[in-house]
Amino acid sequence: MRKAFALAVLALPLLAQTTPEEGLPVANPLVIAKCSPCHQKDAKGNLTRISWERTTPEGWQQAIKRMVRLHGVSLTPDEARQVVRYLSTHHGLAPDEARPALYQAERRMQDETPPSDQVRDACMSCHTWGRVISWRRSKEEWDLLVKMHIGYFPTVETNSFRRPPPPPNAPPPPPGADARDPVDRAIEYISKTFPLHTPEWANWRASMRAPKLAGRWLISGAQLGQGRVYGEFVIEPTADPDQFTTRTHLRYVSSGRTMTRSGRALVYTGHAWRGTSTNQDSGDVKSLREVMMVSRDQSQIEGRWFWGAYDEFGIDVTIRRASSDPVILGIDRLALKTGSTAQRFEIFGDNLPTNLTAADLDFGAGVSVQRVVSQSPTALVVQLDVTSGAFPGKRDIALRRTVAVGAFSVYDKIDYIKVMPEAAMARLGGTSHPKGMQQFEAIGYHRGADNKPRTPDDISLGPVEVAWSVEEFYATYGDDDKDFVGTLTPTGLFIPALEGPNPKRQFSRNNYGDVWVVATSKEQDKDGKAISGRGHLVVTIPLYVRWDQPEVAAQ
Repeated sequence: MRKAFALAVLALPLLAQTTPEEGLPVANPLVIAKCSPCHQKDAKGNLTRISWERTTPEGWQQAIKRMVRLHGVSLTPDEARQVVRYLSTHHGLAPDEARPALYQAERRMQDETPPSDQVRDACMSCHTWGRVISWRRSKEEWDLLVKMHIGYFPTVETNSFRRPPPPPNAPPPPPGADARDPVDRAIEYISKTFPLHTPEWANWRASMRAPKLAGRWLISGAQLGQGRVYGEFVIEPTADPDQFTTRTHLRYVSSGRTMTRSGRALVYTGHAWRGTSTNQDSGDVKSLREVMMVSRDQSQIEGRWFWGAYDEFGIDVTIRRASSDPVILGIDRLALKTGSTAQRFEIFGDNLPTNLTAADLDFGAGVSVQRVVSQSPTALVVQLDVTSGAFPGKRDIALRRTVAVGAFSVYDKIDYIKVMPEAAMARLGGTSHPKGMQQFEAIGYHRGADNKPRTPDDISLGPVEVAWSVEEFYATYGDDDKDFVGTLTPTGLFIPALEGPNPKRQFSRNNYGDVWVVATSKEQDKDGKAISGRGHLVVTIPLYVRWDQPEVAAQ
């Protein structure tokens, strides 16, 4: 008896390791009906695989498409939307889990830093890190995912997962060295970092509530190459508490162009806004996608609205609830130079007072309001003088008791220019596939309080006027990419060339290549040379195969 008890105690750690994790039961009748023929249901209501996974609406959408394509699951578009909706809400991500991976759903072109060489080799050689961190799985499910990759893509074993065997005469690895293959080390890290059960998910499941978003909202945003955007966003409820219709009116500050849109949206998991809208004007942006995150107190919504053949165009937006209080949304320019006079300065807002005088406004020491040019509840135009001795740095705008913190900057000179994005990609096209454009923007910077350029305290001064050009990026001998990859407009829009072999190029190569995109300002440095900046542009072939065609809409 005593021996049996001792053996049982010794076995407890092993039992703890082999006992499967608790799953997330599936209660939706449609999901059970469509998925249980392959995903077995247990006594607790768990469906194999599904109950041990969580992800974003886009992740579940992609998984459902794979089931339809590869396993013959029959779903109508409406049924597919219902399945995505249920799984995204009950097997989704908490805001703190979704936020680091939001760029994946927002279709942002973003440089990714792998957490380790093993993760880079095993995972990021084929897809983004954002795709990995958009999922939460049990340890067993992460292991099964590796096996699924090997089954679907057998070459991944030799290309990414396993290191080649050492030559016969190779010395043995040093003592204590981790000799495991990249995939084994990567999946150990991923399964520990992105488990199924997390404090964030437990907290969100306890506090998640229906989105109460109906009402009038205020938009402030920016579009690369087009400048600041302000407007109004009206959200109207429907019979479904998670679905909404929208009306949007936008104004581009730099051009004065306006845009009126109507749309619809669905909020998943209490925070994940997914919507579409169409243009009610004669503008060129007919339909765009809205991917945003609702704040926990439901007072603010942030994200990206995007469009284009490769979702390459977009507006970064921040939307806040309108109230009866005065609000400063933004301004028409982000910086004022010392020693300048009679500067026209426009402030955009809501419920702004209309009986303002110069004394009601404060822009900080060295910046004086000469007169109020015009005023309305949504816009205020003033004339400013900036003394030559005004201290450079971020400034607040105080309009009586309403304050916009760090709204603009004062600077004495532009110290350098950054081309944004600093690393970009465009795609050839125009014959049988669409072109993938790339918009660039030149941002001026001040050296900051430490008086040293290119340090963390440097101050962004916003877009500056520049002349755009393309220079060769010398990657191969006899490079001639700049003559063939495409053209750059005076506004910084890169338009790639046609795809396909080009008989005018050496060896009739395609028009792919990489170049420097150069922005040259009228500002001069201490040596009298024009200040310039450059970004790296890779122009590559079209995306011939798209594995994620939009047969099933996410909302």
